[in-house]
Amino acid sequence: MSLFQQSQLDPPLDRPRRTGVLLVNLGTPGSPTPQAVRRYLREFLGDPRVLTLPAPIRWLLLNLVILPTRPRKTAAAYRAIWTAAGSPLLVHSLALRDGVARELGPEFRVELGMRYGEPSIASAVATLEQAGIERLVVLPLFPQYASSVTSSASVELTRVLARAVDHPPLEILGPFYDEPEFASSWAAIAGPGLAEFAPDHVLFSFHGLPEDQIRTSDRTAGHCLARPDCCVAAGADVPRCYRAQCFRTAENLRCALGLARERTSSAFQSRLGPTPWIRPFTDEELPLLRQRGIRRLAVFCPSFVADCLETLEEVGIRLREQWKSLGGEELWLAPCPNGDPRFAAAVASWLRRRGPALRP
Repeated sequence: MSLFQQSQLDPPLDRPRRTGVLLVNLGTPGSPTPQAVRRYLREFLGDPRVLTLPAPIRWLLLNLVILPTRPRKTAAAYRAIWTAAGSPLLVHSLALRDGVARELGPEFRVELGMRYGEPSIASAVATLEQAGIERLVVLPLFPQYASSVTSSASVELTRVLARAVDHPPLEILGPFYDEPEFASSWAAIAGPGLAEFAPDHVLFSFHGLPEDQIRTSDRTAGHCLARPDCCVAAGADVPRCYRAQCFRTAENLRCALGLARERTSSAFQSRLGPTPWIRPFTDEELPLLRQRGIRRLAVFCPSFVADCLETLEEVGIRLREQWKSLGGEELWLAPCPNGDPRFAAAVASWLRRRGPALRP
């Protein structure tokens, strides 16, 4: 009998049930080398929920175009942000894991699993199994819903658990972009730096998605992306619309930071390949901001909870260089919440409130 089988039995009356908490983030290469990056990209871009192409085309694109050329360039980008402790994404995610564990206390076992790379979801589940957990609550660390990350993590978790004869009661929590503590904790963490920088404008830059992934999640009878304001209009299909959730996130952060609406805007970064991606594009917004006379630009990346390649290198290095080449005075990248104790407390509060297994 496995530990997961045992977990279905009622615990002794004098001992409270021990709850397992699994935090899931996207993942990172193990080192900033072309070989490690190639392994990571093969797993990441080989996921049909990430590259939403027919399997033969996806295989050809991955193996004949991306993997022969991209790993060396991407490894150089990783080297530019790599720390003595390792990948920033992993370092910050582990710090968040530890902070949430402190907030929840000894009756909870908190682990981190990466959808791609290490520590894997499978290894995290094995650690929880060995700890004898009797309930499992999973929080994908993706503020907004997207099939390419949220559903992919759930599918991988289901695959891992399917190998067990039995497993404890399980709940996977959904997006948390609209949790009040998400905006308030981020504002508390980044607000002082923002005030010191004194920007002319604040840009909320979210990770982009192909338009077809947005339409796949559409529940509005074909209205998705039918007009420019469809994601901000009243009644937008927020439960599954990533773009609408991003705009809602930006509005929540704007209010928490006390910013006037005309001093902020939103855009989408990190597009890949020739297929249409959701707009507006971050790199195309910068020239428009300069034309308006903006000189000091602050950028928040609220689709990430931990600083990573897309924040530190894409925005903090390349986007800053683009801004200065346009004649901008300075670009300030707001730090993600990372493992800050205030954010860890917020995550713990969501887990207590939203996860029935964590309630007394």
